[in-house]
Amino acid sequence: MRDASLQFLQQLVNTPSPVGHELRGLQVWLDYVRPYAEETFWDAYGNCVAVLNKGGSPRLMLAAHADEIALTVHYIDDQGYLYVRRLGGVDPVVSVAQRVVVHNRRGPVKGVIGSVPPHLLKDEGDRKPPKIHELFIDIGAANRREAERRVSIGDPVTLEDQFELLHGQLAVARAFDNRIGTFAVAEALRLLRESGARLQAEVCAVANVQEEVGLFGARQIAYSLQPDLAIVVDVTHATDYPLINKTKHGDVRLGKGPTLTHGGCNHPLLVQRLETLARKARIPIQHEAMSNTSGTDTDAIFWTRGGIPSALVSLPNRYMHSPVEVIHLGDLEAIPRLLAEFARSLKRGESFRAPLQ
Repeated sequence: MRDASLQFLQQLVNTPSPVGHELRGLQVWLDYVRPYAEETFWDAYGNCVAVLNKGGSPRLMLAAHADEIALTVHYIDDQGYLYVRRLGGVDPVVSVAQRVVVHNRRGPVKGVIGSVPPHLLKDEGDRKPPKIHELFIDIGAANRREAERRVSIGDPVTLEDQFELLHGQLAVARAFDNRIGTFAVAEALRLLRESGARLQAEVCAVANVQEEVGLFGARQIAYSLQPDLAIVVDVTHATDYPLINKTKHGDVRLGKGPTLTHGGCNHPLLVQRLETLARKARIPIQHEAMSNTSGTDTDAIFWTRGGIPSALVSLPNRYMHSPVEVIHLGDLEAIPRLLAEFARSLKRGESFRAPLQ
C-alpha cells in the first residue's frame, strides 16, 4: 500500500467515530477525498458525499458506514464510577479491563473498565460473563460531584486501542468495522481521478452514519441522493482461526481477497459484473451466500425508492467487534481497484433491470 494511503487509513481508524458522534472521523474522510472530487456535500446528520463526473449517468453510489461501535455514559454513582449503555453491538466480555476514552465536550477523559481480580472470587465458577449494565468505568474521581465536573450523561466512550501493523500485510486495530469501507470508497475515487479515465457514470462516494444501530444513515442518503445503483463496502467474518465452525459460517480467509455476497439484496447482474471484472483484472475474490439479510447497509439501500440495484463487497475481518480486529492490507487494496473497474465499465444510461421478457 502506498504511504499516503496507509497514513490515511491509520488516521481514519485512530480517529474516534462512535455511533451518533461521527463528525471527527467524517472530517478526516472529507479532507482526504476533496482533492479527488468535483464536489462534496453533507446532510443534516453528517452523511457525506464526494462526487466525480457530476451529471453522468447512471448515478453510482459507493457507500460505507463511518460509525464504530462504542459505549455511552448513562449513570454516575455516588463514588464517581460511570455506568454505560451500548452504541451498537458491543460485547461486554471483551470490554472488561480495557482502557477507554470518554469524549466530553471539554476534551477527552481517560478511564478504565474495572475488573474484579480472581483472588477476590471464591472459585472459578463465580466469574460469569458480565452484562452491559454491570460494566463500570473508573476515571479516578473521588465522588459523583468530581466525576460530573469532567464527564456528562450521554458522552460517548471508545476503547483506547490504536492501529498497528501486526506482521507483514496483517494489521490490527479496534473498529476496522467500518472505516475500511470509507477508506475503500475514497480510494476508489482517487484511482478514478488519477487514472484520467473518461467516465460515463456519475460516481458518488458516500460515508454514511449510524449503521451499527439500525442502518439509519444509509436509509437517509439513499433516499435523498437517488442513485441508480449502489455498491456497499463493509467487513465480513474471516473464519480462518480456531473454534469457528465452517459448516455453519463458511470458509473466508485473510489474504484471499474481498468477498462478494450472493442472494437476497445483492442484484445478480451487479454481482455477475463484479465477478467478470475481477477475473479480467486478476483481482482475487471470495464468495459468500446469505439467507434473509446481509446485516449491512445493503439491506436498507436495495429497497429504497422502489428498489435500487445493489451489491455488497466485504473485507474479511478476524475477531470482529473486538479491540483486536485483524485484516489483510492486500485484501483491502483490492476493493477500491474492483470498485474503480466497475465504475469504468458502466455505459451511459445503463440500467440493471431484471432480464424478463
